[in-house]
Amino acid sequence: MMQPDDRSSYVNPLVERYASPRMLELFSPRRKFVTWRRLWIALAAAEKACGLAITDDQIRALEARVEDIPWERAAALERELRHDVMAHVHAYGEQCPAARPILHLGATSCYVTDNADLLLFRAALDLVRSRLLTVLHRLARFAETHRDVPTLAYTHLQPAQPTTVGRRACLWIQDLVADLEDLVHVHRTLPFLGAKGTTGTQESFLKLFGGDEARVEEVDRRVAEQFGFERRLVVSGQTYPRKIDSRVAGVLSGIAQSAAKFAADVRLAQSFQELFEPVGARQIGSSAMPYKRNPMKAERISALARFVIVGALNPGLTAAAQWFERTLDDSANRRLVLPEIYLAVDAILVLYAEIAAGLEVNRRVIARRLAAEVPFLATEELLMAATAAGGDRQALHEKLRRHAVEARRRMVEEGAPNDLFARVAADPDFAAAHGRLPTLQDPARFTGRARTQASRYLAEVVRPLLAREQPFFREEDEATRV
Repeated sequence: MMQPDDRSSYVNPLVERYASPRMLELFSPRRKFVTWRRLWIALAAAEKACGLAITDDQIRALEARVEDIPWERAAALERELRHDVMAHVHAYGEQCPAARPILHLGATSCYVTDNADLLLFRAALDLVRSRLLTVLHRLARFAETHRDVPTLAYTHLQPAQPTTVGRRACLWIQDLVADLEDLVHVHRTLPFLGAKGTTGTQESFLKLFGGDEARVEEVDRRVAEQFGFERRLVVSGQTYPRKIDSRVAGVLSGIAQSAAKFAADVRLAQSFQELFEPVGARQIGSSAMPYKRNPMKAERISALARFVIVGALNPGLTAAAQWFERTLDDSANRRLVLPEIYLAVDAILVLYAEIAAGLEVNRRVIARRLAAEVPFLATEELLMAATAAGGDRQALHEKLRRHAVEARRRMVEEGAPNDLFARVAADPDFAAAHGRLPTLQDPARFTGRARTQASRYLAEVVRPLLAREQPFFREEDEATRV
């Protein structure tokens, strides 16, 4: 076992650098093995309530040692037995000798491993949900504040018709709203495996209760109820269906996809100097270039999101490869993949919340970049005005195209300002449009319904959703660790 001061062994960066202490605790060995013990206690209590010869003293003995895990002894037993569940059954039994005869009674290993996983995944989804709500609250404030600020919109990463900063933020919000809806559905429909036995038929429990199916069903119900699960699997193999892992991973992948899209937009906007992610007072952008302010949080989101998106494919492959009632080729894979995609999504949302809380809008640069493009955006209106005055639409279109091409050439090759309006003002064929030139310089004229759409979306979708989700929300203001 690696000692605290030992740096000669690999350490997972998700643990050392990225994931929050709260998510790390959920997937810690202590949380897992204590959960196993709580499941054993719940099973014994349910079996006692349904008539087996189990005493209150035996259950109290188990409860008294539930958090007192003999780590070294359990590790030694696992090396000897080559079975992690049986190692902990023996270690617990040694601590509670009076309860040893009734510990793990009728159960198979997956009673503790799979039910514990479902409990931990549900708790992890709760934390992800709260973090997602934190991001949504902060993005909604940002969108509200900047819904009137015109900015260039892009298609093909080329300037297109303008939008507003707040409306663009609504696109980020909309992605996360879809993710939240998926998360809530998966969380609500997450079932408990319960006490199903070796192949899921509950045959061992049926033997314990002398063939009484009603009491076997009652044990199953009581254990699920003890842990707050409304749904139980009616049929299963030895494990819960690995399809469940794939569904949960899909939700986590969706969050990563949305965050990656946001991060890419921030990185591009920061390269244009239109937006800036928050920066620490002594943050260093480059070891060689002291002037640099890199979007390191957004870049980290991009990196972690790729890890999650790829990792989330893995549970589907595992689900597809399960043979009959179970096969063990899922075990090592799940130990690696499932906790790590939770840890990575946790880190992503902490970063996302930090950026959303401190995203800086450089209005001057936005206005300058927009002003450089406004004359091109006005060409359709100029063309319609001149045509309405009796001009030949096709001939006017060609003249306007030549004026625009020359204006763009001078901007690109000579660094000159956009002189398209000056060219149009000097062209008698556009005399009917000359009076409109002063008003056409207002960028807000070209943003269409951007402000209205943003206001409506925030009022009709976002605020009601956040109000409904208030019971599940606590402001998650956890700082990134590095």
